[in-house]
Amino acid sequence: MVEAMSHAIDIGYRHIDTAHLYRVEPEVGQVVNKKIEEGVASREDFFVTTKVWQHNHSPAGVEASVRASLRRMKLEYLDLVLMHWPMAISEDGVDEKIDYLDTWRGFESVLDQGLARAIGVSNFNVQQLTRLVESARVRPAVNQVELNLNLGQADLVSYCQGQGIVVVAYSPFGTMVPSRAYEGSPEPKLDNPTMVAIGKKYGKTVTQVALRYLFQRGIVSIPKTNTKSRVVENASIFDFELSPLDVAELAKFDNGFRTVRPVFWQNYENYPFDKIPLDPVPAIPESLKKWKNGINGDIE
Repeated sequence: MVEAMSHAIDIGYRHIDTAHLYRVEPEVGQVVNKKIEEGVASREDFFVTTKVWQHNHSPAGVEASVRASLRRMKLEYLDLVLMHWPMAISEDGVDEKIDYLDTWRGFESVLDQGLARAIGVSNFNVQQLTRLVESARVRPAVNQVELNLNLGQADLVSYCQGQGIVVVAYSPFGTMVPSRAYEGSPEPKLDNPTMVAIGKKYGKTVTQVALRYLFQRGIVSIPKTNTKSRVVENASIFDFELSPLDVAELAKFDNGFRTVRPVFWQNYENYPFDKIPLDPVPAIPESLKKWKNGINGDIE
């Protein structure tokens, strides 16, 4: 990750998306600060995003989480801090039932203190966002959600864009890439004839077509890779434009399929997705309860 991120910054990437959950904030900060020291980019050139996990949904917990992220990354401020999920769940897996409106007061305080220059949310549905916007002193700048060819979320995107909320897409390839594909997952895949034909028309790869499609919808994508060649490939989508006919063809893949569906949380208050009948509901993975950060798992 460090090598791929260093290469990405060298060739022009400036938006770094991380989170407390990812356990890599120390390494992210290490790379950013090294590139600043090398004169590759200034701190003002970077846009560093991190997220507050479910364990820290009290207003005081939000501030503690943000200060801990800053300490781990050795930064003075963050460009954007997101509420990772609308649910409040303790390290022991207990539903704390903290209203995300109360959590948001902590985010507004972080903004007021200059610890972050913008605040937003992640994995919020339309109803939750509407309620937040109606009561917030500062409306969220961003909603980061899963968006790809299978999961277009037109109503959510339309609502956000109408409210001036930037939509950021995680998992922008869905199950298209082999690392996410499994038996029975929907098309398109990398060898899908429609995708291949559209890519050939523009001299682009299938994944570049997928990213360009989201870009033309006014959506920011955050594709993830540790491969240097794909770091370059993912950024090379600004020299072509999909025709309206191709956009319409790609839109046909939208079937509401979620790649990320954490059903082990589905009975918790404020779970944002539709529920699936399960008996029993799987237990929360231990890896989502309590952890330390960094490659050696030794940083609080």
